[in-house]
Amino acid sequence: MLAINMEDVLKVVKTCIPYLIGFGIVLVLALIVIIVCRKVAVVKRKAIRSSAGIAILLAFVTTVNLICFGPMSSLISLSTGNGTITQEASDEATALGEEIGNEGIVLLKNENKNLPLADSAALNVFGWASTNPCYGGTGSGSLSDAYETTSLLDGLKEAGIETNQELSDFYVDYRADRPEVGMWAQDWTLPEPPQDQYSDELIENAKGFSEDAMVVITRVGGEGADLPTDLSQVTFESNSSDYEDFPEGSHFLELTQSEKDMIELVCANFDNVTLVYNGANAMELGFVDEYEQIKSAIWCPGAGQSGFRALGNILSGEVNPSGKTSDIFVKDLFNTPTSNNFGHFAYDNMEEFKVTNKDFVTQEEYDVYPNFINYVEGIYVGYRFYETASDEGFINYDDHVQYPFGYGLSYTTFEQEMSEITVSGDELSFDVTVKNTGDVSGKDVVEVYSNPPYTNGGIEKSTANLVAFEKTNELEPGDSETISITINKEDLASYDSEDAKAYVLEEGDYKISVRGDSHRILDEKTVSEKETIVYDEDNKRSTDEVVATNAFDHVAGDVTYLSRADKFANYEEATAAPESFSITEEAKATFINNANYNPEDYNNEEDAMPTTGAGNDITLAELRGADYEDERWETLLDNLTIKEMDTMIAIAGYQTSAADSVGKVGTIDCDGPASINNNFTGTGSIGFPSAVMIASTWNKEIAERFGESIGTMADDMGVSGWYAPAMNTHRSAFAGRNFEYYSEDGVLAGEIAAKAVQGAKSKGVYAYLKHYALNDQETDRNNMLVTWANEQSIREIYLKPFEEAVKKGEAQAIMSAFNYIGTEWAGGSDALLNQTLRNEWGFKGFVLTDYFGVYGYMNADQGIRNGNDAMLVAYDTETNHVKDTKSATSVNAMRQSCKNIMYTVVNSRAYEDGNLSTGLMSWQIAAIVIDVILGALMILLAVLTVKKYKGRANNEAKRDNQ
Repeated sequence: MLAINMEDVLKVVKTCIPYLIGFGIVLVLALIVIIVCRKVAVVKRKAIRSSAGIAILLAFVTTVNLICFGPMSSLISLSTGNGTITQEASDEATALGEEIGNEGIVLLKNENKNLPLADSAALNVFGWASTNPCYGGTGSGSLSDAYETTSLLDGLKEAGIETNQELSDFYVDYRADRPEVGMWAQDWTLPEPPQDQYSDELIENAKGFSEDAMVVITRVGGEGADLPTDLSQVTFESNSSDYEDFPEGSHFLELTQSEKDMIELVCANFDNVTLVYNGANAMELGFVDEYEQIKSAIWCPGAGQSGFRALGNILSGEVNPSGKTSDIFVKDLFNTPTSNNFGHFAYDNMEEFKVTNKDFVTQEEYDVYPNFINYVEGIYVGYRFYETASDEGFINYDDHVQYPFGYGLSYTTFEQEMSEITVSGDELSFDVTVKNTGDVSGKDVVEVYSNPPYTNGGIEKSTANLVAFEKTNELEPGDSETISITINKEDLASYDSEDAKAYVLEEGDYKISVRGDSHRILDEKTVSEKETIVYDEDNKRSTDEVVATNAFDHVAGDVTYLSRADKFANYEEATAAPESFSITEEAKATFINNANYNPEDYNNEEDAMPTTGAGNDITLAELRGADYEDERWETLLDNLTIKEMDTMIAIAGYQTSAADSVGKVGTIDCDGPASINNNFTGTGSIGFPSAVMIASTWNKEIAERFGESIGTMADDMGVSGWYAPAMNTHRSAFAGRNFEYYSEDGVLAGEIAAKAVQGAKSKGVYAYLKHYALNDQETDRNNMLVTWANEQSIREIYLKPFEEAVKKGEAQAIMSAFNYIGTEWAGGSDALLNQTLRNEWGFKGFVLTDYFGVYGYMNADQGIRNGNDAMLVAYDTETNHVKDTKSATSVNAMRQSCKNIMYTVVNSRAYEDGNLSTGLMSWQIAAIVIDVILGALMILLAVLTVKKYKGRANNEAKRDNQ
């Protein structure tokens, strides 16, 4: 989502122009009258001029009122609500942020028990990033600056680790601030002092200070731009004139030359080195094995405002690390199935769909043609490809993978043992006994994977698929814990888009394993399915409202998808970069943007016009807790006027609009996902660690407490909706918003998000799952990005986290995405929003667009007719208002959208006792009071003017009579 910017301000000003023109006309006329009356008698001239002045004042007050209660009403309301977060809630959030770090920081390497450090340790901390680390990311996911942030070095010091101040001062003196990787512009410079700036004295002093050294490497991403895959094409500065930090063709997730030189220097002078990678995007870390001096390595994603305390806890040994990677770490990011099909690809035959946008920084206009992206890897995303390709003998696993998905070390050791699997109806059940076999207490994660039977050339299947996970309690040395696992058979099914057009559980042997990570099997059992089960209309999955069947045939496009057949025989062909940049004529004929969308083309003559403005004696509050199908909804909806429905749909940026006819109050929604921030009042909450670190805890209970904490602080602020959690898939390590999204795996992401949603909901706050769906890169995200993907991957990979969070978390709100699904905007995709989300999954709630910047393709008419209920903008734009308010098809769609919005709102904190306020807002009351005072003043001035005129006229008459 986009934050407020100068473009917004200019658009708001534009909506006020008609009112200002009206005032200008009155002002000009009044001035003309004042000038013309110069030749009138003095008494009349003074009266006329006084009256003209009063007219100008009246026109000014009227104009201000029309603007404030008209186009500016929404923005003023948003800017005047300013609840205060209690100290207790902030303190609890701060403590929870540290706890998330304790369980989400991942120990990647620890040779010779290099960690934890000795008691009262002294530590040399190298790397410029140690003084300016990554706390989160930029854009709508950034942290509030209203709260104290524990820095990386402070986190170590609080844990009793003394750091080399001389080194830290050296880095601060080199550069104090981090180059901005912002939403509107990016400077990808990575400050790091060249090796020749380290004096001999500095190094000798460091060696005298401690035998231990730590190197910090940081990477920061954010909304609006993906991480560069070729630094020669973006803005950055090398740290030395003697060399290029990033030679041509270098990417952002490898070491710079300055970083390499610094590591060489450290390893030449210290034998016990710890490498800390601080960033959410999976970096190339193969270099940690190239230096025997690097004994230990840690992954610490964005730590939020208190998470670096956890880094100190882990280094000191106060906390035993238990985090597991939420993504796979590969050795060569340019040699992945996605690498050739991520980034910018513009169609060369879509001239008729060109739109003109503005650059957010320069305000210069530029032409945009539809772009595209091919999800050629199919279901083989992340670890699924590497595990399957290894099992097929297509790759040597160790040559490609640095750290598997679900990988993480501990200061102790564990063993896990499965019981026999019990099959009862459609469920598989077994126990996993986890025993701490080491000499330090700690936690472990039970990761359960399935390896389904595969027929060469048949339904695509990975040999490793996460199906369940649980985290143990703290186990003392020698202690055990037994965790019960239950899996529905249907969760082992694969989607067959070719033949059955449904989920299919094929006959054969299913290997169910517990693993230390996606690659290391700890124990395994086999369950045999004697007959193929098709989950069709006669046998839908238990969690589906209606049967899941093909809805995205039109999204596959003219793309060759990666197949496991014959040991990935089509790998080179499928994963190659696009050769053609022309859309097919067949697909082109279905492409929609605002240039060719006409709502009347989609009207149904059989639709009946619903009742509006009925005046029934029923209010929204009476339907709190009522079933979505309760017949009283229809009576309530009859009360809505066309104008009220249009406003509720059109003006839904950071709010839902009020509707007097049904007693619907306005509500406030705020940004996330690592905190709850009001962009209008400046009030924000404590910032939590990034979603990646939360996912890396593999701890559902912590995720739920995170949601509860957000909900508590939102309630303090008077906020009912939270623009989070962000659910998109880590398709590429270079995706700019990976810090906001949980994982490459839908089960891990979905389970963690479901708990966060439940936590917020327990406090009456509705969470918006975003960005639905396939919004997995920032490049061209709002430049008509046509996304091509096959049905199986859409369902099994990209919709999976949303599905889990809707079904298990009972999410009440969704934010749709900027990109296209095939040739339709995601916010106008019936297949995505109605067929799948509502019909199949049973979602009850409303769908909001991502930031409604129009961009040549977003419009309310298309949205409401296809399941997108509201537009995320707080002022009028070209297309956020419904254009067709006459047809029964459109008015019925408006009515349905308003029902969805109100169903969510009435069941939120906004309608809890003590929160419900149906009266005027404070600013409106103040404005009315001021209007009354000014009105009285103008009446008084008018009376005085008349009296003075009469007095002067009488005096003049007397003089004439004398």
